[in-house]
Amino acid sequence: MKSATKRISFYERLEQRANDHEHWQKIVLIVALFLLLVVVTVCNLVFGAADISVKDGIRLLLHDDGSMQRQIIFNVRLPRILIASLVGISLSLSGVILQGVMRNSLASPSIIGVTSGASFMGYVFLVMLPQYSEFLTIGTFIGAFSTTLIIYAISFKNGASPMRLVLSGIAISSLLGAGSDLIRTFFPDRLEGVTGFLIGGLNGRTWVDLDLIWPYALVGIIVAVFMPRRMNIMMLGEQVALSLGVNTEKTRLFFIVIASLLAAASVSVVGIIGFVGMIVPHMARLIIGSDNNYLFPTTIILGAIVILACDLIGRTFFNPIEIPVGIIMSALGAPFFLYLLRSKKGIETS
Repeated sequence: MKSATKRISFYERLEQRANDHEHWQKIVLIVALFLLLVVVTVCNLVFGAADISVKDGIRLLLHDDGSMQRQIIFNVRLPRILIASLVGISLSLSGVILQGVMRNSLASPSIIGVTSGASFMGYVFLVMLPQYSEFLTIGTFIGAFSTTLIIYAISFKNGASPMRLVLSGIAISSLLGAGSDLIRTFFPDRLEGVTGFLIGGLNGRTWVDLDLIWPYALVGIIVAVFMPRRMNIMMLGEQVALSLGVNTEKTRLFFIVIASLLAAASVSVVGIIGFVGMIVPHMARLIIGSDNNYLFPTTIILGAIVILACDLIGRTFFNPIEIPVGIIMSALGAPFFLYLLRSKKGIETS
């Protein structure tokens, strides 16, 4: 009896050591990704139409010498970097939350139709209440949240089927897209200068635009930090979650609110950027696995890296022409999406 107990204790210690080793491996990966984010951020700060050395870039960031380079660094590139990072984080987190709560790897703000709802309400807001642009995020949030609830309600029949969710999202997204087209057709004079809203761009974004996104994005990000454990329980299935004391309906509604808020905050400032909310969570899973305790921070860091990298490509590779980040993301995201569909570890629905 003692021998059997010793054997069990030995195997438990081995398992604990293996778990500790895996934990620290994942921590090292997350730290490495964070260092990569720092590198990409510095590249965005110093490279562009006017290249600046890393040393001068950091000096000008910390010290105002009144030069034109200082203006470029502090008033042009820095707010753009911060906005790009928040947009990447917001869309990626929204995607990983929707994929988890709907148990559907195809779920994302763009595929499910959340961004279409946000952009439609954004157009309505710009046409009807242009003088209250500071409340644009609230309007896009109403559109995003309402669209998500409608799609979920349409898809729900003895449970929300992954295929019904995707098909309903595509249909609603097309309908809202048609509504947006009608608004642009009938009110072109009121929508001058908002082409970037449709294709997703960071050009000309300033500190004023940052003020529109950071409060909402920060709330979503802070709340998301406390989500992983509950999301892991939700991923076990309805019955298991209920047996563990989780109110699945209230939790699901709460997650949808946060995902809609994050997507709306992004759309209100840069417009529609596709694939981020679907591709980045899959990239994170390939790197770190499916445990949400590690998946969420990895998704946050990767989301910022991806948008910053796409923006850097759009600003530098085709200089002096600037390609909007939404176009670069679609060009890179579509092939990766097709790869996921073809791979054995590709997209599965449940």
